[in-house]
Amino acid sequence: MSDLMVVVIAGAAGRMGQANLRAVLATEGLRIGGALERSGSNAIGKDVGALVGGEPLGVTVTDDVAKALKGADAVLDFTSPAASVALAEETARRGLVHVIGTTGCSVEDEKALEAAAAAGGRIVKAGNFSLGVNLLVELVRKAASALGPDWDAEIVEMHHNRKVDAPSGTALMLGKAVADGRRTSFDDKAVFAREGHTGPRRMGTIGFAALRGGNVIGEHSVYLVGPNERIELTHKAQDRALFADGAVRAALWARGKPAGYYSMADVLGL
Repeated sequence: MSDLMVVVIAGAAGRMGQANLRAVLATEGLRIGGALERSGSNAIGKDVGALVGGEPLGVTVTDDVAKALKGADAVLDFTSPAASVALAEETARRGLVHVIGTTGCSVEDEKALEAAAAAGGRIVKAGNFSLGVNLLVELVRKAASALGPDWDAEIVEMHHNRKVDAPSGTALMLGKAVADGRRTSFDDKAVFAREGHTGPRRMGTIGFAALRGGNVIGEHSVYLVGPNERIELTHKAQDRALFADGAVRAALWARGKPAGYYSMADVLGL
């Protein structure tokens, strides 16, 4: 195995795709080997260097998966559920590292990704690749365990006005951390909307609120509310580079690992 790791960026023309391109270019030992975009994208045929305002790199954006993956070691993929599932089948066939930051996946999508990992893929999937967020998840789990269901749990997230899924993948991670800490079922306790005459809050539920506006990269707050006091745990992202840096870290970590379905908690040893 060469020391050089060849990386393909899926969704290369998007905001996270460009952030991933910059992160790979800034990391010693990594090289851009390909760039993917959906069919019909205006970016197809463009040199990836131009996408980030740099010099030409001799790698052009394509919608041909086989062409993009030729000679690759890893894929960084922040696209859509359907695209990630389809791409996972191809990366598994080739035994590549596949880092997935796609959110909004259904239960069926998750099962398909797990099947791809079982078929030989090395998948690292996370709702958020930030070091801070993953530490926050652990803090929330421990706090929820210590406080129990008598403390009401509410999760508020805000993102830019172009985000298409709600609640965010990170908010769901945090909600599941509350449920894990309490040793209860997330699906049974999650409350995603309130409207009209809802009646009193049911003890033990995990509430969500999603805000959208402007160019907010990502803000998440977990409120644990007792009868006479309140704990607030908050993370605010200031630059998409932090997610890209985490994705690169995940790819490097997974390179020597056996086939499997991993999380950012595995990468960070949490």
